[in-house]
Amino acid sequence: MFINFKQNFGNAGKIITANEVDYKHQLMPENWKTYKLSDISEIIMGQSPKGVTTNNLGEGLPLLNGPTEFGYSHPTPTQFTVDPKKVSQIGDLLFCVRGSTTGRMNFSDQPYAIGRGIGAFRGKNGFSTKYVKYIIDFYLDRMLAICTGSTFPNLSRSDLENFNVKSCSPKESNAIASILSALDDKIELNLRMNKILEEMAMALYKHWFVDFGPFQDGEFVESELGEIPKGWEVKTLGDLFKIKHGFAFKGKHFQLEEREELLLTPGNFQASGGIKFNWGKQKFYSAEFPNDYILTKGDLIIALTDLTQSCDILGAPAIIPDNDYKYLHNQRLGLVTDLLPQFSNEFIYCITNSSNFRAFIRNSKTGSTVSHTSPTRIYDYKMALPSQGLENNFKEELENLLELTFTNSSENKTLTQLRDTLLPKLISGEVRVKDVEKTLSEVL
Repeated sequence: MFINFKQNFGNAGKIITANEVDYKHQLMPENWKTYKLSDISEIIMGQSPKGVTTNNLGEGLPLLNGPTEFGYSHPTPTQFTVDPKKVSQIGDLLFCVRGSTTGRMNFSDQPYAIGRGIGAFRGKNGFSTKYVKYIIDFYLDRMLAICTGSTFPNLSRSDLENFNVKSCSPKESNAIASILSALDDKIELNLRMNKILEEMAMALYKHWFVDFGPFQDGEFVESELGEIPKGWEVKTLGDLFKIKHGFAFKGKHFQLEEREELLLTPGNFQASGGIKFNWGKQKFYSAEFPNDYILTKGDLIIALTDLTQSCDILGAPAIIPDNDYKYLHNQRLGLVTDLLPQFSNEFIYCITNSSNFRAFIRNSKTGSTVSHTSPTRIYDYKMALPSQGLENNFKEELENLLELTFTNSSENKTLTQLRDTLLPKLISGEVRVKDVEKTLSEVL
């Protein structure tokens, strides 16, 4: 269905530049009107409370100063304040107005105290807040182009309030928002389902290989890791598999325009494990390369480099979910190879996604600004394993759980591309609501 839709309505994931937006602005239907953002939304600029009023104990309102706590749709706050200065309401659009993250967005799922790095949009005059989000998405490149400050860019209240957009009527705008938010809601539902499935998989792994739950009635023996079930052995990961380094793809051949050759980087890893695709910013590769650096469905890769300050990507595992693209094995990633036949990539995924393994990798990392690990460090990690390999009932249950997450992730890839295809075409009037309702109902 998505393939047919893509053929009918154009390429998915295409970035719209400021010039293209101006061009599309001129081609919009005659009944599209020009509005200032302040005509279609109330804009609340954040104000930071004094530091002495903030805490990490849950006292007061949750506080947001930037996008650090942002999720797919809603934040997960870590700071609070007992003296909020500016507050977003449930349903408001949270918008980063300062620094390199200007333009990042989330929705308020509860009241938040918003600091000076955040603004809040609230739809008005018949326009919904969700529609305001989608029209900002459409004009975001042009909006970012007017940021002031070279070292620390920012958008002021005046910049936002006086920013011109061209829009359909409130009635049609809400129909557009309904279509696009249906896709976003399904994506978020799949993400929540995957979180539950992955927690179940990790709980299953912990029950068997950390707590030794199924073996508590049996005999235990001493080992260098403490007591383990009799008949088990302490192994290193180097005893189980090898790691192949990726290829040094040349940056001058990276591009954002979609093609078959999709380049995977540490930015494609989730901190909680698993792969993600940054559609609109996803890197593709346009030059020749050795064929033995193409990844396929079921391959397990590990992040060997982490550019984040929190270092929560280093050592993270991901399994290639499908063969929709030629996924390219970049040099900052390690590919698990030569795995002993009595184990599986799904099992190794759980080991390398465990809190013990991730702490081991962080504690042995090199580098300060950019963190690194290596195959040698990964090989050194020790754990207790049954000498006969994994029991079939454990393997089947684990593989079934993770296969469901791959299915959901693959569906999200399709839905995200579909949403990114539809958004500019609906906002610009190139495609009208009536043209897509039937197809969308079949997709959802």
